[in-house]
Amino acid sequence: MAKMEDGRIVETAREARGAERGPTVRNVLVAGTALVIAAFVIIYIVYFGGK
Repeated sequence: MAKMEDGRIVETAREARGAERGPTVRNVLVAGTALVIAAFVIIYIVYFGGK
């Protein structure tokens, strides 16, 4: 719980963040990047791979 000390609000790092840190953001970033790369590979194969 936030408390007042010397006229300032003092919070722990977790309270200031408002949530726990977790691997979720990293996982979404990695999955999204992998899907974009896969899409570009498929597009390349469709347009240039048939020759």
